Amino acid sequence: MFIGREDELALIQEILGQPRGSMMIYGKHKIGKTTLLTHALKAHPDKTVYYECLKAPMKDNIEGFVSVLVRMKVLPVAMSFNSLMDVFTYLNTLPQTLNIIIDEYPYLRQFTESVTVDSLFQNIIDNSLSNIRLFISGSHVGMMKDLLEENNALYGRFQAVICLKELDYRTVSAFYHDKSPYDKVGMYAVFGGSPYINELLMPSASLKENVIRTILNPSSAVYHYADNLLLSDLSVSSNMERILLAIANGKKRYTEIEEKLNMPSNGLLSKQMKTLLNMELVSKITPVNKPNDNRKARYEITDNLLRFFYTYVYSNKSALQMLGAEAFYEEYIEPSLVTFISHRFEDVCRTYFSLQVRSRKLKGVLNIGTYYYDDSSTRTRGEFDVVLQRKDAFDIYEVKYLVTPMTQKQMQEEIRQVAGIKGIRVGAVGLISISGFEAENNEYICLDGASLYW
Repeated sequence: MFIGREDELALIQEILGQPRGSMMIYGKHKIGKTTLLTHALKAHPDKTVYYECLKAPMKDNIEGFVSVLVRMKVLPVAMSFNSLMDVFTYLNTLPQTLNIIIDEYPYLRQFTESVTVDSLFQNIIDNSLSNIRLFISGSHVGMMKDLLEENNALYGRFQAVICLKELDYRTVSAFYHDKSPYDKVGMYAVFGGSPYINELLMPSASLKENVIRTILNPSSAVYHYADNLLLSDLSVSSNMERILLAIANGKKRYTEIEEKLNMPSNGLLSKQMKTLLNMELVSKITPVNKPNDNRKARYEITDNLLRFFYTYVYSNKSALQMLGAEAFYEEYIEPSLVTFISHRFEDVCRTYFSLQVRSRKLKGVLNIGTYYYDDSSTRTRGEFDVVLQRKDAFDIYEVKYLVTPMTQKQMQEEIRQVAGIKGIRVGAVGLISISGFEAENNEYICLDGASLYW
């Protein structure tokens, strides 16, 4: 089932509307890059050649590419070429127009000097694409980003670049569209927005049933994905798994992570954090009112499934094996699952406002995020989790992931908390309750689960 990706499909169609062109697509492993390309190209009249690079020297990749060209009847027989440049030079003489996908491009750079490979494809793009639309794709996010740097030979060579992200909470809910908003948030909080992962779920089964048959099943593709996602990137060190484990278990600040890992203050952690940030597996979050204050910054795992796996499973694999999936779920996961989901629900609410701004349904918003407050008069400090920054004020939303509708008493308590903080210019005040409200209240903005999944 192909869902979403309208903006990305439109960009690909722009390239397909031209006689020649080049595009780069990158994103983490199993995010849907190949599926996106094949879906966009399947109905195109020109022949599409798909080649996935081998983890092998260039000579083997040339032979592999040629064999695909023969199988696709682009070449009549297996011909001998000294370089990929020679292959594309020959293809450039053919009367037909071709769509060529070179997938997992980083494998070429792994076994051949990267500067040489990038220069080779610069030459191909500049001189041998008169009848070819070239799509270069890769899962090694850091290495693919290198191609966009000004000192790289391929800088400026691509007509379009797509960094493929996970589907947002609303789009991915199409995989389990019959569930309630409460259950949709739970599914997204645990399994995230990867189309590959969500296609492996049972829409009619409960969250617990899906967790037991996938994440808690070492034989499942979902377990394998979570356990091996880091290994799919060529630059990962074993210490990075420890960093993810620390973040997943509450060590969000840089100093907390450094202390938890017992690492010396010599810049090693900073280097490894930079790699994880570049891979987009970790994000650095600062309050909208303290954007440059590193002391207020926290780190989060961006992939919900990976966050869940490292929170509950990664360091408890032996217990999972001994107890079995169902008992493990009840002992290790169930007691804190609602709290885990509630933190992800805050992300969902921030994304909701982002989607509203992008669709131009909401205007005048300068930023969306959290707000750090430190009220010395009441000796109160903390963060508001969902805040819209406007020109002269901040709209503050209190968020509740409750299985039952929010009561009037709960509403009043939340509003009182906002009103009690001094020193913040408050614009609108709102409440977001996934299960709705016992009664309407026209004094404040009230959003329920149905509003989030409009």
